[in-house]
Order: sequence, then structure tokens, then C-alpha cells
Amino acid sequence: MVRCISVLALFFAAVSASSIADNVISKFGNQLRFQHVPNDEGGATLTDNWLKVADLIPSAYLPTRDNQFHLFTRDNPTVSQPLLLYNGALLLNSNFNASRRTVILIHGHGGSALSNFNLVLIPSYLAAADVNVILVDWSRGANSNTVLSLVNIALSARNVKNFIEFVTSTTGQSLADVSLVGVGLGGLQAGLIGRRLRRQVGYIAALDPTYWSAVHELLPQFRANDGVYTEVIHTNVGNRGYIKPMGQVDIYPNGGINMPGCGRDDACDQERAYYYWAEALTSGGFTARQCTDYEEALLQECQGATLTLGGIEPKTGASGIYSLQTNPSPPFSQG
Repeated sequence: MVRCISVLALFFAAVSASSIADNVISKFGNQLRFQHVPNDEGGATLTDNWLKVADLIPSAYLPTRDNQFHLFTRDNPTVSQPLLLYNGALLLNSNFNASRRTVILIHGHGGSALSNFNLVLIPSYLAAADVNVILVDWSRGANSNTVLSLVNIALSARNVKNFIEFVTSTTGQSLADVSLVGVGLGGLQAGLIGRRLRRQVGYIAALDPTYWSAVHELLPQFRANDGVYTEVIHTNVGNRGYIKPMGQVDIYPNGGINMPGCGRDDACDQERAYYYWAEALTSGGFTARQCTDYEEALLQECQGATLTLGGIEPKTGASGIYSLQTNPSPPFSQG
């Protein structure tokens, strides 16, 4: 009888805990509770816009445990060398070379180490220059529900900031020789990392940084002074991405939306941001024209000075709003 009572007690305790776990803490936005939110794979993930007790007990995402860092160089272009925070021996025995520029890639919502963003940019960077490429896998945090994904941006940013400080202090590399490149939510995280590194990172690029209307008040903002030089590419303005300028340089290909060859596909538009970036690395193409304001960029009526999109080295001192036109298929650049 005692055994039966114990089993029943455990059963009712579990039911009670389950009921508590389903309790809603907060509701965000004026839209539906469950929405399909764009992910890093070109699709959408059904997510819950409400925050529940179960989301916090226990914490599903611990960056110190869950974030992973993978190094690629020309000596290991296809198989990564995993790096661990505060493991100096592992770093110093890797192919990392402090005399090379270091590029840190940060995927977006629903992404992972195998996201197309990484698969496109890693070989492009290594083809363009002899650099260290470090892939940040924060997929455990990026695959949470809508609200927690936004909270997790800040948690991940703190962890990546600590990792970068560990790398620079261990190897002697300067923050001026570091580039942060993020797509979607990863673009917003890149700015936050730069801010926490006292705005000393040499080059920060946000590729179509994410805008979610339902929770826009919770999104961390990308700021022009987050790094020594900051560049933002807008390819899906008003839907997945921000309309207004955010960086020292803001480039609006094709008016910032409806990329040629995408057929009004928001996911395709956002992907084009890193495809253009990758092609610019290897071809040096994509000459943009300066605009008087972003409205002129949206109308593609810019006739000002020229500036190239992207590149290995920061275009320190450059500023302004730019627009350019692309082809519907590779090569995307029109020169």
C-alpha cells in the first residue's frame, strides 16, 4: 500500500508541476499566440509568442555549456577545429594564426553550425584571403520560442564577447583585426557583442538584421557605433528586416526588398544578403551609389559617390546610405 501511495503521489505531483509549467507569465505583441517565424534555413518555425513557466524551469539554454566555436583556416577548410573558452592549450595548438584577420560568423534564428549562411561564407572568406574563420554555433539559444530567442541573443552575446577576449588575450591579436558578421538575429547579436567589447572591433556587418513586428520593442538594436566600422545590408525591408539605416554604411540592394530571382519570397530575400556578401568577397564587385536618404535608396534613384559592398578589410571612415542593382542569378553583381 505504501508503494502505491508513493507512486500516486509522484503522479499527482507531476501533474501539478505540469499544470504550473503551462502557466503563462507574459504575452507579447498584439498578434496571434502561435506564429510562423522566419528561420535561418529559408523556412519558418511555428513559435509561441507567450512566455510560460516551463520556458524558465529549468533554463533551456546555457551559453557556457551550449555555445560551440569552430575554427576553419586554409589548412583545414572543410573540417573544423573545435575551440573551447579558456582552453589556451587547445587554441595555441590549433591552426589559428594571430597575424591573420579573424572573421567570426553568427547564424540567425533557427540556425546551426550547418546553416547555409555558414556553408556559403566559410569557403568564400577562405578563397578571398588567408584568414581565421570562427563559426559560432548558438543553435540551442536560437531555436527557442520567440521571446526566449530574444533573451538568448543577450546571453549568447556575453559568451561570445568572453570568447573573443580570451582569444585576443591569449594570442595577442588586436580587436581591430576582428570582423563580426551576422545574419538576421545574428546580425543584431554582432552589434551587441561589439558594444560589449567597448566598440573596438574593427569590422561589424549585419546582413539583413531581423525585425519582428510582434516583439520589436524587445529586439536589441544595432547601432552605428557598435564597432570601428559598421555596415548593414538591407534585402527584405519592412518584412523580415529593418527599413531605416542602422550602421555607418547602409546598403539597399534593389531598393531593399524583392530581390531579382526571389519571386517576392521573404526568406529568399534575406538569404540574398549573404550570397551578395560572399560574391563580393571573391569578386570585389557590387558597386553602390550614395543616396541622400533611405527613401531615395528604396526608390533606387541614387546618383552619388560610389562604394563597394563588403570586403575583407573595413572601409573605415566611409559612411552614408547606398543602393545598387543585382542580377537574378549568379553572378549577382552588375559591377
